[in-house]
This record gives sequence, structure tokens and C-alpha cells, in this order.
Amino acid sequence: MVAHVCYEKSPLGNLRIVEQEGWIVQLLFEPTEVPLPEGTEEGTNEVLEEAVRQLREYFSGQRQEFVLPLKQKGTDFQQRVWKALIEIPYGETKTYRDIAESIGCPKGCRAVGMANHRNRLMIVVPCHRVIGADGTLTGYAAGIERKEGLLQLEKKKSAKFCKNGKD
Repeated sequence: MVAHVCYEKSPLGNLRIVEQEGWIVQLLFEPTEVPLPEGTEEGTNEVLEEAVRQLREYFSGQRQEFVLPLKQKGTDFQQRVWKALIEIPYGETKTYRDIAESIGCPKGCRAVGMANHRNRLMIVVPCHRVIGADGTLTGYAAGIERKEGLLQLEKKKSAKFCKNGKD
């Protein structure tokens, strides 16, 4: 099973994008301790090129939702958390408790945090949109500065969309 990796510069640092069997399986900020899948080759293909195109649109404020083939390995609980993350609208945030309650596990706030930490598809599965109950930015595997940067980018662009009547 051959995987392909490419790297893309973003305003918040370099991104590593991995495709395997037609699926995006990793989208992570560098450096990361997450290993590449065995047999990964550097290079690009249509799936990676589309991911790069959509990421560039996102960072330039032209894209609010991603349409990519995504696949992550995880427990049923993690899968439910990641699905709930995708449902958080661009420019908005939810608390760990909000996510836990939305998946039917109201006491699972810490487990939601751990699922976020295991998210290998940053930005497109927007774990950066999850904040503490008191509104503070907590826990982001790529660093709080990047979490803050992503939220600021979305807040600015979301306000622009509303002002232009495009919401």
C-alpha cells in the first residue's frame, strides 16, 4: 500500500499532507511526531493537488468548507467526535462539553479532548474550533498560537462574508 506525501507552506507553518489509496489520511503541521505510513513516497497526485488547492483557498479566505476524501483510523467514539467537529460552522466555536453532549456523552469532555489530540486531519477536521468552557483556547497539538491564528483567520473572513452579504 503506497502512500504519497507532499508539503505545503501556509501562513501558520508548513503542512504535511499524506494520501493513501485515494484518501487524505494525514494533514498535519510540521514538525510532528506522527509517523508517515509505511512505504510513503514523496510526490504528488490529483488528490494531493486538490487538497493543496483547497488549503490555499482556505488561507486566502475563499473557502469555508473542504470537499476532500478523508479517512482516519480511530475508535467509534473518536469517529463520532471527528464527525461532530466537521459540523462546527466556519468562524464559530464549540466547547468540549458541547461536542460531548452532541454525541450523547455529556461527561466525556476529556475524552473529546483526547480525540481532538488524535485528529490527523487538522484544519479540514477543525479541532481548532473547540475551546474551553470559559472561552479560553486550550489544547491544540500544533500549538495554541496556531489554534489562535486559525480562529482569527476564520473570524476575519467570516465577518467579511457577512458584510458582503455572502452568508
